[in-house]
Amino acid sequence: MDDARVKTEFAPAERVTPEELKRQVATFGQRALLREVLDATPVAVMGLNSCRQIIYCSLPLLRVVGAKALRDVLGLRPGETLYCIHAFENSGGCGTTRFCRECGAVRAIQSSLLGEYSVEECSIARRQNEVVEALDLRVWATPLRIEDEEFVIFSLMDIAHERRRQALERIFFHDILNTAAALQSASEFMVLDEGGQQRDMVGLIYVSAQSLVQEIRTQRDLLAAENGSLQVNLQVVDTLPLLQQLLELYRYHPVAKDRVLCIAPGVESVSFESDPTLLVRVLGNMLKNALEASAPGECVMLNCECLSSHVAFTVHNSSFMPESVQLQIFQRSFSTKGPGRGLGTYSMRLLSERYLNGEVIFESSPENGTTFTAIYPLRPEA
Repeated sequence: MDDARVKTEFAPAERVTPEELKRQVATFGQRALLREVLDATPVAVMGLNSCRQIIYCSLPLLRVVGAKALRDVLGLRPGETLYCIHAFENSGGCGTTRFCRECGAVRAIQSSLLGEYSVEECSIARRQNEVVEALDLRVWATPLRIEDEEFVIFSLMDIAHERRRQALERIFFHDILNTAAALQSASEFMVLDEGGQQRDMVGLIYVSAQSLVQEIRTQRDLLAAENGSLQVNLQVVDTLPLLQQLLELYRYHPVAKDRVLCIAPGVESVSFESDPTLLVRVLGNMLKNALEASAPGECVMLNCECLSSHVAFTVHNSSFMPESVQLQIFQRSFSTKGPGRGLGTYSMRLLSERYLNGEVIFESSPENGTTFTAIYPLRPEA
């Protein structure tokens, strides 16, 4: 095997020598019936050796990864073939970074190498042509023994549409239903009110209606963003009025109940070019996540500052995210709030990087809490 001293933070980094790889490819290739069956399967399939390297892949998989022939992917690992953004962070490659600890694909393969059939789901952020896109996959890993040698049949299926349906069902039957219920309650109170409090109820109805329309538009725009059809409307944006708009939008939101929401003292007012609608989408999700993570009585603070040629928005709350959450926070289908959620942080990065020429980063520690930062150029490229 190759040098075993290569750094790894999870799975073993070793790979077989080129001569050993060639021998394994030949061993697998001699099973003509096995190859014909796998090629005829509509699910994308890889044959892996004990070092998680590809020694065979089916025709559907070649089409998925854009390879012309098996030789183009031989010796690579699954994440390297799929252009996972973490696959090349360590010299050991796919499976050796701290992010890989939470990857269902690596876990499934590791279980299979121990002789266990395994099914997992995983979300992969991959970069192609400088564009980051998300893959939601269901993977199967099956042990295979050939001539006293251990191999893995590794299959994968795109379940993005399934995840999308679950997320939309959750959003429409939970979040939007809650907002509609708030509208109903406020309307009822107005009908029965005899104490002159109708003005407060009108304000609550207005905010709830805004939230309802905002949620529907958010899902529409997210679909358009993933399809590459979202239109960007650049305008001059003043940061302080934008923060005040967000404050009013979320002041009466259900997630803000018993929380303190404020703008940092002495916040800078900066003028820059961007799409105000998309900015509200991104910053609103940052704010909503912070409110959901906060305990009653805790403060969520909005801030903004100019960084030379960029503007930076921050949202801070005092809670801490465990490392397992931090490693998956921008995955499309990951959420701490249960199945069918997780589009908020994913859409923050998608809209910022692909449409607003910006980026979203975060810091989280037990001492300082969690701060999300969205950074955008003052004069974005077209």
